[in-house]
Amino acid sequence: MEAVSNGERILLKRTNAGAAIRMPEGESCGLRPVPMAVPAPAGFGWIGNPQLILRVPSVAAVDLATLAPPLRHHVALPGGTNVSVVEVLAPGEARIRSWERGVEGETLCCGTGCAVAAAWLASEGGPSEWTLHPAGGEAVTLSIGALEGGAWRDLWLSGPVHLLGTRHLDVPPSQGIHS
Repeated sequence: MEAVSNGERILLKRTNAGAAIRMPEGESCGLRPVPMAVPAPAGFGWIGNPQLILRVPSVAAVDLATLAPPLRHHVALPGGTNVSVVEVLAPGEARIRSWERGVEGETLCCGTGCAVAAAWLASEGGPSEWTLHPAGGEAVTLSIGALEGGAWRDLWLSGPVHLLGTRHLDVPPSQGIHS
């Protein structure tokens, strides 16, 4: 299935786990050099928004509220960045926690952070498919079709889908859509 958002073509598909979305790709997206000194091995990428990923021995041991804000607002990144910590459990499996800009706090799952984390871990010699366990508890899977020079192709994020509710808008007939 294809959708268009802000003029960008988005691909979606159903999976056994729920649904998958192909993450943004192209010249503007991909892994880039980490633009500042960080306290752990790190990766940085752009996927429509900036993502800083730090590899740590234990995500549970990280005080994200102390670690993330100075990195999120670092002068090397004028618009700021999302900050995630990742703990590799086994090849292709990791835990992740994310601090998102705009929210200015930890979120249950950052899809774009998971995508950049998986691409970076793959670029570091890891497999091209990762299962990540975010703070929200429901695992997401990422598969990377290709990764060359920091640029990814066919980077798919999949996971469960839940209907949280529905909203029906009452639009007067005079303001409705007409054919």
